[in-house]
Parts: sequence; C-alpha cells; structure tokens
Amino acid sequence: MKKQIIIALALLVSTFSFSQKDELKAAEKAIKNKNFADAKAAIQSAEALIGSADDKTKAKFYFLKGEALYANGAGSNEDTDKAIKSFNMVKDIEAKSGKIKYSSNVEDMKKTMLGNFLTKANTALQEKRYIQSSDGFNKAYRMSPKDTLYLYYAASTAVTGQDYDTSLKLYEELRDLGYTGIEMEYSATNKETGEPENFDNKSLRDFAVRGGTHIVPKEKKTESRSGEIIKNIALIYISKGEDEKAIKAIKEARSENPDDASLIISEANIELKLGNNEKFKSLMEEATLKDPNNASLRYNIGVMTMKEGDYEEARKAFKKALELDPSMKDAALNISTTYIEEGNKLVEEMNNLGTSNADFQRYDELKEQKVNLFREGANILIKFLDGNPSGSNDIYQQLNNIYLAIGEVDKAKMYKSKIKE
Repeated sequence: MKKQIIIALALLVSTFSFSQKDELKAAEKAIKNKNFADAKAAIQSAEALIGSADDKTKAKFYFLKGEALYANGAGSNEDTDKAIKSFNMVKDIEAKSGKIKYSSNVEDMKKTMLGNFLTKANTALQEKRYIQSSDGFNKAYRMSPKDTLYLYYAASTAVTGQDYDTSLKLYEELRDLGYTGIEMEYSATNKETGEPENFDNKSLRDFAVRGGTHIVPKEKKTESRSGEIIKNIALIYISKGEDEKAIKAIKEARSENPDDASLIISEANIELKLGNNEKFKSLMEEATLKDPNNASLRYNIGVMTMKEGDYEEARKAFKKALELDPSMKDAALNISTTYIEEGNKLVEEMNNLGTSNADFQRYDELKEQKVNLFREGANILIKFLDGNPSGSNDIYQQLNNIYLAIGEVDKAKMYKSKIKE
C-alpha cells in the first residue's frame, strides 16, 4: 500500500513538472510573438506550482515572468515594479545554486530597461511632469542600485512635484545609505565664448584643452549634498507640521558630523523657516568658524541676509566670498543687486511725495541717492570684470540694465554689444 502511495505521489509530482514546463513554453512562445497578455496568463498558471520546482526551472520562470510583466516597456507601473523584483529573483536563485544561465539575459534586459526609465524620466522632467519623472528615476535606481544619483534625482523631483510623502521616504533612504553626492568636477574655458564649461570626465576635458578649443583647465570636488538632504527631510517635516521631528533630524545629523558646516547651515535655514532669526544668525556665525575659508558658505550667508533685507550684512558676506574666490560671478552680481534693491526702495517714498517745494527738494535728494546706489552697483561689476576679463553675459546684461535705468544710454549700448549670443 505504501509503495502504491509513493508511486502515486511520484506520478503527481511528474504531472506538476510537465504542467510547469508546458506553461513556461507557452509563456516563452507568447513573449517571442509579443503577445504579453497570453504570456502573463501562462505565467500565472505556472506560479502556483513553482514552489516545488528545481532552481533551474525557478530561474527560467522568474526570467519569463519579468519579460511578460515588463512587456517591452508597455507594462503598467505596478507590473514594471514586479518585473524588476522578478529579474532580481533570477540573479539571487542562480547565485545561490551556482548554475548561471539567465543572469546574463537579465543584465541585458536591465540595461534596456534602465535606458527606457532614464529617457522617460528626463522627458517628464523637461515637460515639468515631476511625479512621473521621480517615478522613472526611482525605477532606474532599483535597476542599478550602485547609481545612487538616480535615487537623489527621484527624491528631488518628488519634492518639486510636491509629493512630500514619497520624497521624504526617498530622502530618508539616501540619508541611511550615507549618500553625499561628492564627485570631481572638470572644467575649462571655451576660447571662443570666454565662458567656463564642465566636462563629464577628465579625459574629455584634457582632450578639449589639447585640441586648442579650451584653456585654463580646472578641477574641484563638488560640495556634499548630505546637508541638503537632511535640510529637505526637516523642511518636509515642517510642511507636515512636525517641527520637533524636523529639529531632531538635523540635530541627529550634526551629532554624527559635528564639523560639517553644511549641516550647520541646514539647521540655520530651519531656524529661519521657523522665524528664529537670532538663532539663524548665531548658527551661521558658528558655520563660518568651522570653515572660515569656504567661499560658498559666505555666499550662502549673503543670500540669506539679503532675503531678510539686511543689505549691509549681505554685502559683507558677498565681498568676503569674492575675496576667497575672485572668480565668483554670482557674488559680484548679488552685491550689485543689493545696491539696486536698496535704490528701488527709495522709489516708494519718491512716489508718495507731494508738490510742495520741500517735497520737490526731497524728491531730488532721493533721486540722487538712487542714482548713486545704482552707480555703486555698476562699479562693483566693472571692478569684477577687471579681474575676470573673459566677462559674462549676466554681468553685461546687468550693466546694460543699470545704465538704462539711470539714463546713460551710450554705456548701456556698449555693454549690450558685449552680450554674446
């Protein structure tokens, strides 16, 4: 009797095995014919039996399942996510069994999928469909986890699309991975335009310099993005009304990196957001003590204080940034802008004056002050051009605007003529 039962079970297992293989063959044929609906149906029929299959059959099943769900890029978001997991299962099964057959096919599929995800993500980004762009970059990261930059893009575009729950989850994942985003940046000045240009790598930059099209090669490390990531986590908490979590997030990051000036700046920004201006200022002072020769830090302090309308302090910060980095064009532009904004603030008082002699006299005084402030804004840029003769369209445009505003048309035309298309 026992022998009969054993034989019956063996026949049953054999029947299951034949059924699996038939369904997998049907799925394989449907995929070749691009009939993905039938392929999914066959895969679904085989799935109930796959638990008892050998590793070779399991690997084939998960490979075909991935192909059927992805459907050459036509699969739904949900099916595409399942396809990624299915392809990862193939690699796990074959890595454990030591029998490699489908893993190379999976790698080929992943390369194709990665290219499609990035194309869709970039297209969506250009069309300002930020949620779809975030989803594409997220899928690209899942296909290629070594490329954490894709995860950073997914988080950033989710924030821009105001999908704060998704962005918070992705930013926290970046934080837990210890992502900094620091990389080497290679640049050289284009001889024809006089503008600096970035290159993807050192070899391309050096080739351009050797070819004579570019000069003054430079290279520098980009700033860490860890502070920005923590700051965004905290800001999302603030937007959700969870201020305590925001402060906790930034303080935890600072406890692990006490000398990271970017984190101090992030905490300062949070305090500013919460309306704690004095705390903001003290933290910014602390950041400059930690990293006194950081031109970007001084620049950021200038931006923050300029937003507060404290033009004098903003100018001090921007001038210090220029002292540390004489080529920092944006610092020069912002110093100029503080004078222009200060001059424009006089217009409101000018417009509210009456028609008495005293009012006319006051009007003339304010007008002269405004013109002098505008001239000071122009002088800053002219001085910058003395040290950076290659020039910049932004600088020329601002000078053109300033001289038009104060009625010096010839000077305005001169700088307009320098703007390069």
